[in-house]
Amino acid sequence: MSLNETLKNLRENGIDEAKKAQKLQELNDLRVNLLGKKGPITKALRGMKDVPAEERPEIGTLANNVKKDIQLAIEEKMEELNKKIVAKKLAEETIDVTLPSTSQNQGTKHILNQTIEDIEQFFIGLGYEVAGGYEVEEDHYNFERLNIPKNHPARDMQDTFYLSDELLMRTQTSAQEGRDMEAHDFSKGPLKMISPGVVYRRDDDDATHSHQFHQIEGLVVDKNISMADLKGTLDALCRHVFGPDREIKFRPSYFPFTEPSVEVDVSCFNCGGEGCRICKYTGWIEVLGAGLTHPNVLKMSGIDPNEYSGMAFGLGPERFAMLKYGINDIRDFYLNDVRFLEQFKGVN
Repeated sequence: MSLNETLKNLRENGIDEAKKAQKLQELNDLRVNLLGKKGPITKALRGMKDVPAEERPEIGTLANNVKKDIQLAIEEKMEELNKKIVAKKLAEETIDVTLPSTSQNQGTKHILNQTIEDIEQFFIGLGYEVAGGYEVEEDHYNFERLNIPKNHPARDMQDTFYLSDELLMRTQTSAQEGRDMEAHDFSKGPLKMISPGVVYRRDDDDATHSHQFHQIEGLVVDKNISMADLKGTLDALCRHVFGPDREIKFRPSYFPFTEPSVEVDVSCFNCGGEGCRICKYTGWIEVLGAGLTHPNVLKMSGIDPNEYSGMAFGLGPERFAMLKYGINDIRDFYLNDVRFLEQFKGVN
């Protein structure tokens, strides 16, 4: 048999064996046995010395083509087998997406956080900024800058936890007012801020009192601020929180840092003002305290009370949430009872 015929037979047999292979290992063995240095094609080419010189280029080209054809057949079969392996694996690992998934218990924001964020968004919409403040505060800002000097009787109502003679756990987020008034540049416009946060007072815990609770203080300082501005703002707030049909009224009160000072009542959202157990049959519910910023508070911040005036208000998110959702005990907010907390998923 001539060398030409031998090479053609090797090509035909190699391609046929590649097509018959059922495993990748068989193809790897075939590649090594046919195309390796010790394979039949290499051995056949050793007979090139007996081939006339004018035929050698043709035989060399044929030998290269035989190798390429066998290699191509092996690669095509390998690709076919790999596809079958992948298809089989996918079939074995198929997931029935119509089956119900494993249920996951999803938590929710705490009702107090929801209430605070809802009020924050309301005031941000009115152009207010949100200021944090310090829970460990100086006596100077917590009391004296709010027109409550040492030995003032108003301090008795806000007995708190002292860390030193001058450092204490703040009793009100109003302490942030002095810092913001000092830092504000009134040439760029009015000061409009709210300060939400935790405050502390030495109190006996019961259904309506806690030694630690939340407060949101609000302050606006600008020219010609009046009680009309205060009433309009708080009226809009109460309608936002308690419903569009609510009304508010002011009752005279006293706070050292505002003059005049008022307690703010909202018409009862349970009875519509007719009188019920929730409003103690008065038709009104007390919700927060407010007033026009005392001139002394402005002076201590370097603000001329003859040119500027202000309004301030303070509210308790716990009280707002208790009134809105009918919660009877303030301690429920802090017990981390999932049965209680799950009732308020996405209420705001």
